[in-house]
Amino acid sequence: MPDDNYGLDLHCSMILDDYRSSLAVFEQMKGIVMEAISNSLNENNLVVTALESRVKTESSLAGKLALKGHKYRELSDLTDILGVRVITFYSDEVDKIAALIQEKFDIDWENSVDKRKQHALESFGYMSLHYICRIPESIYKDPAHPEVNTFRFEVQMRTALQHVWANMYHDTGYKSGFEIPHEHLRSLNRLAGVLELADDEFSRIRIQINDYRRKVQALVKDNDFDDVPLNGDTFKSYLDLNPFSTLNKKIAAINQAEIQELNLMFFLEPLKKLGFTTLGEVERMKAECSEYAYKLAVHQIGKTDLDIVSSAIGLQNLCITYIIKHEGSIKELAYFFDTLNGPSDYNRQQAERIYQQVNKLRLQSIK
Repeated sequence: MPDDNYGLDLHCSMILDDYRSSLAVFEQMKGIVMEAISNSLNENNLVVTALESRVKTESSLAGKLALKGHKYRELSDLTDILGVRVITFYSDEVDKIAALIQEKFDIDWENSVDKRKQHALESFGYMSLHYICRIPESIYKDPAHPEVNTFRFEVQMRTALQHVWANMYHDTGYKSGFEIPHEHLRSLNRLAGVLELADDEFSRIRIQINDYRRKVQALVKDNDFDDVPLNGDTFKSYLDLNPFSTLNKKIAAINQAEIQELNLMFFLEPLKKLGFTTLGEVERMKAECSEYAYKLAVHQIGKTDLDIVSSAIGLQNLCITYIIKHEGSIKELAYFFDTLNGPSDYNRQQAERIYQQVNKLRLQSIK
């Protein structure tokens, strides 16, 4: 007897009835799968653009059964009632996600498919990687509901651009209800080709940037600073070596003071404004100006009872000494403080005071 609501035959109606009685199990599976994948992503420091899941609605399943019900003997033959989608930023990350899915779940390889490899040579069709999976008992076992471990589910893995294409093609083609004219289909395929090229280029550029970063980090680690440009990545790696700690400890010893550690990344822009382009130039400033930077600190705090000094004092005094050594004026010194701390009238006063200290110390010889 056909289903009264959907016009299904008896066989498909029985499958639909089984779906209704098993709906809670599929919802339970969804929670288990999403938690397992989310934890795995976090453990492996993988960031994705989206992690989605859904249990197929009754009307959607009925529509599928109406079209293809003859293919299924029972409910467990359907592999996409629970569907999960992992959307990555880069194409090479799809395979990384796939490896994690293989570790977590039992894969039905016979029914899994890598649609990325199914393209005809003349086609730019944009697809994704589909795994048909089961939840292993090592992750979750419920004697009251063994179906949790027997029902299969689908995991789709694709990039953000693949996702854009899939949704666009689905809306303009698959759901349209009529055959797309050849000229429009050709335009869609051309657009898919552009997206595919962009996907590949994003991955290629990221790989090159990561290779560059590793090369620069190795140069910094080996103290080969002359070939290392001064930028955010390199300066951070440089600061990880604590290059100013010796000077800071010497300054702190003036008053037996404690050193309050700060992140010195805010010196990057002032150093660039001073004309430094490589870490080698920063190192040379340190070598040439440390003695006078220390003398300046003695004058600044030697007659005080200051018992805490900032870890910025060494680098700041190095920059001050460098400016003076290179015939810097009070205006240029004030500009340095403006760049370092933000513009204010106090910076001009501080610059004038520093110049007075310089005169008292008779540091004119370093000019």
